[in-house]
Amino acid sequence: MELLVASAVGVLTAAGIYLILRRRTFPVILGLSLLSYAVNVFLFATGRLMVHAPPILNKYKEVAYSDPLPQALVLTAIVISFGMTAVVVMIALGAYLSSRTDDINMTDASEAGEDA
Repeated sequence: MELLVASAVGVLTAAGIYLILRRRTFPVILGLSLLSYAVNVFLFATGRLMVHAPPILNKYKEVAYSDPLPQALVLTAIVISFGMTAVVVMIALGAYLSSRTDDINMTDASEAGEDA
């Protein structure tokens, strides 16, 4: 199971970085979302990967348990990444409506003929 989770984190990270390096805004937003998913899966995996294990300690029995702190961190990160994605989509939509293109302009002021 650890190999599957590690592979999922690696694939999500690689796809996210690939999409962030594109020239259009929509793939960049998808890449940021994939990177946040990769971080969420990584944080969730730090709380021990156990099947059918309770997230609480039982003081009467010696049983294996999963750590509830990473689960709480992942829930918080999901809410924050959803809000961040909504803000970035609105900024990208505003940029698209003002310039009629979703291309990311990465030119210098000197290349555009303007003096700094």
